[in-house]
Amino acid sequence: MAWFRRYSTWLSLVVAVFALFGPASSVKHENFKTCDQSGFCRRNRAYADHVDTTGNSWASPYALDPKTVKAGSGRLTGTILKTVNQDKPVVELPLLIQFPEPGVARITIDEARRQKGDIELRHGSQCRKERYNEVSSWAMVGQPKGDEEMQYETRGKETVVLYGTGKKYKAIIKHEPFSIDFVRDEQVHVKINGKGLLNYEHWRPKVEREKPAEEGKQEGEEVKQDEQAKEDLKKREEEDENKWSWWDESFGGNTDTKPKGPESVALDVTFPEYEHVYGIPGHAGPLSLKETRGASGGYNDPYRLYNTDVFEYEMDSPMTLYGAIPLMYAQRKNSAVGIFWMNAAETWIDIVKEKQSSNPLSLGIGSKLNTRTHWISESGLIDLVVFMGPEPKDIIQQYTALTGKPQLPQTFSIGYHQCRWNYVSDEDVKDVDKKMSRYSIPYDVIWLDIEYSDSKKYFTWDSHSFPDPIGMEKHLDVSQRKLVVIIDPHIKNEGGYAVSEQLKSQNLAVKNKDNDIYDGWCWPGSSNWIDCFNPAARKWYNALYTYKSFTGTSPNVFLWNDMNEPSVFNGPETTMPKDNLHHGNWEHRDVHNLNGLTFHNATYEALLARDSPPKRPFVLTRSYYSGSQRVGAMWTGDNQASWPHLAASIPMLLSMNIAGFPFAGADVGAGAFYPFFRGHAHIDSRRREPYLAGSPYTQIITQAIRLRYQLLPAFYTAFHTAHTYGYPIMRPNWYVHPDDEAGFALENQFYLGDTGLLAAPVLTEGAESVDVYLPSGYTYYDYFTYTPHVGSGKTVTIPAPLDKIPLLMQAGHIIPRKDRPRRSTGLMKWDPYTLLIVLGGEGKAVGELYVDDGESFDYQSGAYIHRRFEFEGGKLTSKALANPGAGRKVAREYVKSMKDVVVERVVIVNAPKNWEGGKHVSVTEEGGKERKVELQWFEGNDGGVAWAVVKNPRVAVGVEWGIQF
Repeated sequence: MAWFRRYSTWLSLVVAVFALFGPASSVKHENFKTCDQSGFCRRNRAYADHVDTTGNSWASPYALDPKTVKAGSGRLTGTILKTVNQDKPVVELPLLIQFPEPGVARITIDEARRQKGDIELRHGSQCRKERYNEVSSWAMVGQPKGDEEMQYETRGKETVVLYGTGKKYKAIIKHEPFSIDFVRDEQVHVKINGKGLLNYEHWRPKVEREKPAEEGKQEGEEVKQDEQAKEDLKKREEEDENKWSWWDESFGGNTDTKPKGPESVALDVTFPEYEHVYGIPGHAGPLSLKETRGASGGYNDPYRLYNTDVFEYEMDSPMTLYGAIPLMYAQRKNSAVGIFWMNAAETWIDIVKEKQSSNPLSLGIGSKLNTRTHWISESGLIDLVVFMGPEPKDIIQQYTALTGKPQLPQTFSIGYHQCRWNYVSDEDVKDVDKKMSRYSIPYDVIWLDIEYSDSKKYFTWDSHSFPDPIGMEKHLDVSQRKLVVIIDPHIKNEGGYAVSEQLKSQNLAVKNKDNDIYDGWCWPGSSNWIDCFNPAARKWYNALYTYKSFTGTSPNVFLWNDMNEPSVFNGPETTMPKDNLHHGNWEHRDVHNLNGLTFHNATYEALLARDSPPKRPFVLTRSYYSGSQRVGAMWTGDNQASWPHLAASIPMLLSMNIAGFPFAGADVGAGAFYPFFRGHAHIDSRRREPYLAGSPYTQIITQAIRLRYQLLPAFYTAFHTAHTYGYPIMRPNWYVHPDDEAGFALENQFYLGDTGLLAAPVLTEGAESVDVYLPSGYTYYDYFTYTPHVGSGKTVTIPAPLDKIPLLMQAGHIIPRKDRPRRSTGLMKWDPYTLLIVLGGEGKAVGELYVDDGESFDYQSGAYIHRRFEFEGGKLTSKALANPGAGRKVAREYVKSMKDVVVERVVIVNAPKNWEGGKHVSVTEEGGKERKVELQWFEGNDGGVAWAVVKNPRVAVGVEWGIQF
């Protein structure tokens, strides 16, 4: 039965049995820090404990000097003063608040720039004597214009700012202690420093503690040492240096010299009356984030954002993984807000939920639940963006307006990808390709892991195993299939290897703390790392991808960037030492979480420059940061072939989607409804190509993959919506139904874009059905049987036999698809469409279809078709959505090229009874020409509703038309 159900997962999401790794084994926790082992996290948690213990008598040492407050051009400036103690001067912290979009506020707190000599760096370090302030140049797309109509007034002990369209939003800035309340609809939705946990560890010289003075002595008397003072000194030294790690800090045999000493930043952000918070990927935990300070069912450690290679990561954990997107939502009924913590250093986030009653005598009755978060980063600035919603879609649209919209990928890349570590030769690749065709299994891309190269030297081929890569690529091109090869950021340190010699001779590699080229250990052995923060390094790297340089590659070859956290096998926490140096003498600690993005960006730019005219690159990345969504896809890394990992992949990918990076997938073999759909297997695992499963499993897997290809028009339309607005492709229930509190914690089902499709996979071994939550007021139909299910705010049980995917359609939607099975997306390009209309109770339905050439950037000049389909009053119409470039020549030529691509079938679910017996419908084409087309009506079977088919209306997808029933 276990074997049986493992294959059924292909129909539920599609197969765990083709996943990356085999039997579960635990992660090596000793390789990764806890908060207690990270000095700055421990210090700030202790600071929070002290504040909580002190209670109302706590006096925060941070105050905004009202005399320094100035405003104009959509920004407010001032100076926050930190009082260290009565004997030391105040520390000046420049404050900048900007209002770049309606409902958006950006708060930046820096430390006053030090003059040379103000702080002496230790160990002869070459690192910058200032805080890293370049995260926004990587994460954001330019600097948006501020709200010119913002108004402010300083009165008494606070400054009030009105901003946004119609002055809908208010920021109440309290001077002493410094805090900000963000108000919408006369309610506080976000409180900044409301708990007083703001902590800016200002720079300071390291002062050695003085030894206790010796007591005076008479001639001939022995010096008497104060033993108690000695013990006190020892205790203080151990506490300060070992426990709190203000300066040098050791872990796992590596010592971080920390030449600038302590420089962490921390801040509390409270969401009053919000119970659920989401986001901050990546972690293998629930979608609705847990508490982290020992609450029942919660975690003891904070969520950690520190991009690291965590092999065989564990489930239900706040441990760090491969990427970091520090975006968090808070959701309550019909209201959402969010924050973006723009800091690329190691970051920890505590979450505490606390009840607050307005009446102390209420005994908890009617009390509200507040969610308090505590953000702690090792270095850099406080750079916080506040999004005031009020809907989840507003937040993601505002966030991606700042960090960039997701890439619109080539069509092939949303098909099925066949991968393993490793296909052993070019003949092996061709054999797999032939067998996929022989078994009529669609796929678009076959992948090569590191073994294709000559001794793991990137940009080379193993001449014994891959003597004719061009011939292999031509073979794939016959079926319009593609090849993806892996390129990692580590370069084998070997004489005679041109790439290595150029990297070193041109001084383009990451440096160690002594300003020498850093040498570490990865797949090739001794390796150096490309410093993609360096413009010269990116320019050099770009040239490596030309067909002349990377011989053996063709236009159908694309890229996979792995190990770009960066992964360093002999480094602390399997990554690079924090006191390494990057371009501009920034320490690695400052930029760590950006590293993967810089390499991903560089590869994207290299592929963009490779072809003329350019085509949309495809680059998969393992490591990511805010902004990575602009240039490609990601996957969740080294998961195991286990049911828990399959179940965890859904909340992990939902978190990625709501965090603005929807082109995401997981190697569960996997995921017919995941935006990125790849099956991958470990080098030590048996071969897992779908045709090897045997009957009946091969046939079932094939049908599941074909379903994905059938729905590609709906997927591509969802990708276009994501590219235009930033909206997720995989959508959790709370995003689609923000008024339905009962569904706020759901994480085992999801919607596909705006299609109304609701997928609810089998996630437990042996299950023959799934329980699907359906919100009240909505009707759904089974995708295959048209069986109706009426939502009542409870779960309904959906049968899930081996050969059936639990997939529902919400009434009121029109779903575009292509029903002719092909070998690849490229061979489907000119195929006709089917429109699946799911009528609601009022006999209405709407849907969209977006089409372009699927590979070039011509769509940016208007070369696309974007239609809105509406069914109302017994008539189906196709109307063009706005296209600013429609009049351009390239746009006209594209529409002309699509004149023979038509709708060949219209299927109507829940067809009216009066259509029984069949009839003709009237088709009105552009220009008013009418003709009659046959309609067939079918009685529903096995509980399904009636349905009808309009056969071959042959209306072109690119023009106006109507069908009157």
